[in-house]
Amino acid sequence: MLTRTAENKDEKRGKAEAIISRLKHAGYDAYFVGGCVRDSLRGVLPGDYDIVTSALPDQVVALFKRTVAVGVKFGVIVVIADGHSYDVATFRRDDAYEDGRRPTCVHFSSAKEDVFRRDFTINGLLMDPETKQIIDYVDGRADIERKVIRTIGDPAVRFNEDYLRMLRAIRFAANLNFSMDPQTRDAIQHHAASIKGISAERIAEELHKILTRGGARPGFELMADTGILQQILPEVDRMRGVSQPPRFHPEGDVWQHTMIMLEILSDETSPDIDPALAWGALLHDVGKPLSRKEDDDGVHFYGHVKLGEAIAEGILQRLRFSRAQKDTVLSLIHHHMAFMNVQKMRPARLKRFLRMPDFHLHLQLHRLDCLASHGMLDHYDFCRHQLQNLEHEALHPPRLLSGHDLMAMGFTPGKLIGEVLRTLEEEQLENRIHNSEEAAAFVQTRWKL
Repeated sequence: MLTRTAENKDEKRGKAEAIISRLKHAGYDAYFVGGCVRDSLRGVLPGDYDIVTSALPDQVVALFKRTVAVGVKFGVIVVIADGHSYDVATFRRDDAYEDGRRPTCVHFSSAKEDVFRRDFTINGLLMDPETKQIIDYVDGRADIERKVIRTIGDPAVRFNEDYLRMLRAIRFAANLNFSMDPQTRDAIQHHAASIKGISAERIAEELHKILTRGGARPGFELMADTGILQQILPEVDRMRGVSQPPRFHPEGDVWQHTMIMLEILSDETSPDIDPALAWGALLHDVGKPLSRKEDDDGVHFYGHVKLGEAIAEGILQRLRFSRAQKDTVLSLIHHHMAFMNVQKMRPARLKRFLRMPDFHLHLQLHRLDCLASHGMLDHYDFCRHQLQNLEHEALHPPRLLSGHDLMAMGFTPGKLIGEVLRTLEEEQLENRIHNSEEAAAFVQTRWKL
């Protein structure tokens, strides 16, 4: 029985096949291309389908009821079928790339020329869904079998056309668990500085996919080894070689600790990795390199949380994160050391801690932090036990007195009413008052009414 996701993917393929069938019946060549062919050969049901055809853009528009000319300059028309969108692109070859992203001009051409302008061999395969024939001009099928990421043609030329391809190569290697062709890897290392010419939004999108689609640890290790990480996330690259006290971190330096966290996260939750949790794991100790101090008592990282928040905020702003995304990640960093005192917290503070927004993410980050270091999960288990045994009302007690009740008792409207209400909740969370009568008595005594 198909899951809802599988049913949706199956339906999407059916609509894509219908588009190709219509193009072919109108006398044009048409194929699936790129990731959908690659994934099909790997036994993975694709989520998206790209189509290439000999039909010119205006001919594509004439064949289908609903189209959007999103990239007509580059021969790309979006065909909309029953709510699904499909990129339908005319075979083309490109002129020179002058901005490290787009060709100055394109020429409509043949299927073979279209393949040879693409990035990697594993993305350069064509498929006829009706006959299941695979057209392979670049030995992409062999590279899929060998699990190798290799550019089509000279890697230096491919990367100079679009510098983001260097990061995409690393992303594909990470997500697919493939190795990197040596020439492709050497070219990335040689041209790493050019990645700075790419917009923050495009870099952020690739980093996001590396973190959330599996293989985050090998992805970041490959970025570090090729010099890409130093160019786009120097604050993270700086964690390498920053030693920690073996008593608490037998796993090694800050970089190793962080990489182990990413590895555990990928292994346990892929493919449903929460983006904020992934970024929180990556950045939670980003303040340690600049806060490290060593004296007769050993190694210390005093203030690394506060410093890490400031550094992380700069990174997230640079990568154009939304306010909501940024706030969630920064909150994870801010609270990640609070768990060490959780069993000593007063009842009110503990309950406020357990009920803070996205606590499940905070708890998961703490667990990863422990598993990637000393391995002790006593604070994690304590929190889980508290959550399992505390009723909803214990964490979110109903208000015993309202602002109107307080005004009826003699308070005038203003800030004092808010202070009284907060104090009453504190008393409830501490289990010192339990009903409105006790609340009224407490207020009368405390504020001498």
